[in-house]
Amino acid sequence: MFRRLVRLPERPRESFFLWGPRQTGKSTLLRTLYPLARRIDLGKTEEFVRYGERPTLLREELEDVPQDPVVVIDEIQRVPPLFDEVRWLVENRGRVFAMSGSSSRAARQASPALPPGRVAGFDLFGLTSAEIGRGFDLVRMLNHGYLPRHYLSESPGRALRAYLQRYLKEEVLQAGLTRSLPAFSGFLTRAALADTDLVNYATIARECGVSAPTAREYYGILVDTRLGRFLPAFTQRPKRRVIGAPKFFFADVGLVNVLAGRGTLAPGSELFGRAFENWVFHELTAATHYRERYHDLSYWRLASGIEVDFVIGDLRCAVDARAAARVTSDHLKGLRQLAVDQPTVRRRVVASLEPSPRVTEDGIEVLPWRVFLDRLWSGELWGE
Repeated sequence: MFRRLVRLPERPRESFFLWGPRQTGKSTLLRTLYPLARRIDLGKTEEFVRYGERPTLLREELEDVPQDPVVVIDEIQRVPPLFDEVRWLVENRGRVFAMSGSSSRAARQASPALPPGRVAGFDLFGLTSAEIGRGFDLVRMLNHGYLPRHYLSESPGRALRAYLQRYLKEEVLQAGLTRSLPAFSGFLTRAALADTDLVNYATIARECGVSAPTAREYYGILVDTRLGRFLPAFTQRPKRRVIGAPKFFFADVGLVNVLAGRGTLAPGSELFGRAFENWVFHELTAATHYRERYHDLSYWRLASGIEVDFVIGDLRCAVDARAAARVTSDHLKGLRQLAVDQPTVRRRVVASLEPSPRVTEDGIEVLPWRVFLDRLWSGELWGE
């Protein structure tokens, strides 16, 4: 239904991973791109049991199978010993694998078993505006989230809660990522309340009743299972004292809404603004990956609290997300202070709810969100 923009090879000559949160459409995408592939779906109980008990089955079953087409293994992280079999088949039989998964921790731990430089990695994110196309509905996306099934649903609340329950059971508990599921569940709610905020491990640890190292490990689980990512601070060549702690963004704003008990978000509300910031980060992250530009993303914040939401690359562009129908001078303080502290910043942009684009006297571009999206996905935003 949606044309996904991640650039996977049409005829793979080298093995690769496709990572992404649960239900982003990884299996569907691989099935569409490689309809003739031999498929192993470890999400199915019978497949999980078969290969879990005898990982060597992979080698035995492929011994007399022609080299072409590619071999697809879905949810490979569920059976870590298969990484050894994949390594052997790549090195000794020249096999090509397309492996999908929602947790990279097992792959990282098994990295010595994988041939260096011969297994590429791709990320599939939740739906973006460019993939949805002309029918894209911003209010719907900020309420429903980025996962295809939930975005299309007329009532996603129940599906989102079921998603979280399966995540806790299958991604966290069964994988043995934590010893205390109740503690991690409480952390998950607290982390959602702090979505888009600075990360303070001591504070969240105290609120969850765990140690600061445990809180740090819990954030690591969210990153490894593709449920969120850190946004580092931009700290290069500061003229004034800047904040160095990272921010954290969940990979799907719909999950944040359910965990934080937000209810329906309407334009003009504070919570709509927080969701809008998460969404802008989502679009920026996906665009840099899918267009294979890989510009680093960061934020900039002075000790006084003045900040800019996003810095693209080495000051190629600075972006503030303002879910306001009228952007005022107060909204522009961060971008103006950034130009004082970092005069080499090439471009300053506000993604907003204003109806028409305009440019301030000092060169800040205030863009309606649709115009912002056009310039982002065309590459014009960072000067392609």
